[in-house]
Amino acid sequence: MTKQVTEEEGTFVFHTQLIMPYRYAVGKVGSRFIRELRNKRIMGLRCPTCGITYVPPRLTCGKCFNSLTDWVQVGNQGILMTYTVVYYQEPIHPLKAPFAYGIIQLDGADTGIVHLLGEVNLETIQIGMRVEAVFSDECRGNILDIKYFKPV
Repeated sequence: MTKQVTEEEGTFVFHTQLIMPYRYAVGKVGSRFIRELRNKRIMGLRCPTCGITYVPPRLTCGKCFNSLTDWVQVGNQGILMTYTVVYYQEPIHPLKAPFAYGIIQLDGADTGIVHLLGEVNLETIQIGMRVEAVFSDECRGNILDIKYFKPV
């Protein structure tokens, strides 16, 4: 829905909402990652040179720029590295506000994955707390096959 153009301090401001459907190709590495999630396995790629394990996986090591080809399964539990609480509601949000997103470093991984936090008290959430993946009952082949991470 478009709102009327207004004049504020000599500048015209046009208020509107842009809705832009799109498709994102996750590529070979992302496709394997998503396929494994359907089987309730979280996989990463380990660098053969420096040993860093990336979750989510990527093609190239960010430290030594080596190609990554060594797939490894990482744990379903990890540490909450940081988080943010969302207090406003938008149609694109996957949950009703308030809810939290976090960056979780899974056991066996050296990087963090951004995901939803669930079954968590937003008043007592803490950096460093242990969390575990809760998988969806019906996996559909996307990142929300992990429903959310909850405190252990």
